[in-house]
Amino acid sequence: ITEMEIQSILLPLVEYVSVVFIIFGGVLPYIPQYIQIKNTGNCDGFSLYVCLALLLANILRIFFWFCKRFELPLLAQSFVMLAAMLAMVHVSVASKRQQRRVALPMEGGSRKSTGGSVESPQGGFWNWPDFSSYAAFLLLFSAVAGFVSFALSGWPAYVELLGLAAVLTEAMLAVPQFHRNRVNKSTAGMSVAMVALWTSGDLFKTAYFVLRSAPAQFWLCGLLQIGIDLAIFGQVFAYQGRKE
Repeated sequence: ITEMEIQSILLPLVEYVSVVFIIFGGVLPYIPQYIQIKNTGNCDGFSLYVCLALLLANILRIFFWFCKRFELPLLAQSFVMLAAMLAMVHVSVASKRQQRRVALPMEGGSRKSTGGSVESPQGGFWNWPDFSSYAAFLLLFSAVAGFVSFALSGWPAYVELLGLAAVLTEAMLAVPQFHRNRVNKSTAGMSVAMVALWTSGDLFKTAYFVLRSAPAQFWLCGLLQIGIDLAIFGQVFAYQGRKE
């Protein structure tokens, strides 16, 4: 087998593996966190705003594709990521519901002894007690974003701004986790494996964006993501040994 023949076999194989990793690699960091929440029934160490950032970013990226075509694997990645983030929201909401079921009888007993009544859990934006509320918000956001995008798809400035908003929102996905760790002065409950996979995935996809000449918004925001990932790793070492 000649060197030319080896290259003709390896290059398509490497390209195929790269495409598969681009499509599915983005969800790998969330598998250990999903398993941890599922097994412990506790999602306190995971920020649901990470899911919010990725859900909004990938919805915007899908509409960006309709306005300005880019590689299909990046479009497929968005649909895979949407499914993964909905699964993360679902398991987190289920764990919070289970925590409330355990806590309310105890609170109810103490309040009944003083003649009080059990209050309903506090809510707020992106902190709803049921999965359907999250789904309704995302459907509304998609409808509004879709209408605006198709109405302004002929404006190059809007199209470029839409692409920037999509990838910049994704680039900031780790900021809520960084903030949560900083406020708690702890990384307890956060999967370090998730952050490690974030970093390796961001390194790979940023290199992919550069090599495949993706729109500049993609690789610039990829560099920003890598910086935030490294900052979270710094928190892991800074808060090492501290109790939750």
